[in-house]
Amino acid sequence: MTYPAGYRYTKSHEWIKVVGNKAKVGLTNYAQDKLGDITFVELPDLGKKLKRGEVFGVVESVKAVSDCYCPASGKVSAVNNQLEVEPDFINRSPHDDGWIMELELDSLAELDTLMDVDTYTKFAAAEEDKG
Repeated sequence: MTYPAGYRYTKSHEWIKVVGNKAKVGLTNYAQDKLGDITFVELPDLGKKLKRGEVFGVVESVKAVSDCYCPASGKVSAVNNQLEVEPDFINRSPHDDGWIMELELDSLAELDTLMDVDTYTKFAAAEEDKG
């Protein structure tokens, strides 16, 4: 599997793409592949303040129900309402159209502890090898 450069990644398989002081957040290609066909996405409330590591939503699939964890602290400034109608956008385009929320970041410094694309690619491959 391939993952976009310029994004940061978590060990729980969320991605974050920063533009200025805002960032879009979603699930990685690895996560959507493991979940299978996504049937429902619980979106966070607009304006909600989230801390890094806090659960911000839930994704349900034919295989499992999975919590989504916030990769950085901030306030929810937008949500992808299209996922309420077509939750499988996450399966079809996990790193683009399948984004879940946008954050106004509290601090860019938190991003330094997240994985870059090379580190995450190795991490995901090791997870896959574990089976």
